[in-house]
Amino acid sequence: MAAPQSGDGTVGKALEVLDQVAAFGRPVRFSELLTGSKYPKATLYRFVQTLTSQGMLSFDPERQTYAPGIRLVRLAHAAWQQSSLAPVARPFIEALSSQVGETVHLAQLDHGQVLYVDKRNAVEPIEMYSQAGKVGPAYCTGVGKAMLAYLDEPALSRVLAQQSFHAFTPNTLNTEQKLRTELGEIRQRGFAYDREEHEPGIICVAVPILTESGRVLGALSVTTSTSRKTLDALEAHVPAAQQAADNIAREAQSWRFPDQTSKPEKIGMA
Repeated sequence: MAAPQSGDGTVGKALEVLDQVAAFGRPVRFSELLTGSKYPKATLYRFVQTLTSQGMLSFDPERQTYAPGIRLVRLAHAAWQQSSLAPVARPFIEALSSQVGETVHLAQLDHGQVLYVDKRNAVEPIEMYSQAGKVGPAYCTGVGKAMLAYLDEPALSRVLAQQSFHAFTPNTLNTEQKLRTELGEIRQRGFAYDREEHEPGIICVAVPILTESGRVLGALSVTTSTSRKTLDALEAHVPAAQQAADNIAREAQSWRFPDQTSKPEKIGMA
């Protein structure tokens, strides 16, 4: 989930608390939330109680812990069905993974981050960070760079301003200028690489999923480890990945996906 913008008021603050709970990846005690919270104890407690009463958090009285609630799960499922490429793309990424024998990721941009919305493992899966529902950096992942390369300049500048450019590995592109140079190369060749830029030993080729007008819907990647294949060998799967991306884009044409890189329209008061 993207961080709320300044000026979002009570709703934005409540979403920050939800993000904080979810980030633990396990049920969490109030004292743990308080340790990492920027809000005073009374304010945080009020948010937690409101979120719990609304079903967005659940409370275990025996363990005295909070976790994402069932109502939030229902909303997440609805978002997956209505705003995610996953339902449309699933048969195509399954077929692609079976064809190439490697892991296939499906991702979309979420306010400057990569949101992995689906994943199909190879017959012999390898351990890696990316899982459906996780977010990752856009500037140093194959799917992220494949999407960034096809944004228009205003949208690209907004997204780049949100990147940390932290060097995860010696291969990470850790400045905006280095990334912009690579994005130009991606547009020329039509696909992106991940050269162990986010995780050591993990490489991929990635292609954008574009509408007929060139709007970015998402991206998919064929991913493996350096212990199994070289990047040159992986590049042989690019045509199959591009065909899958074209099929997904064609099926998605009748869908209306939210534009994750633009600011919401301001509605004036009557």
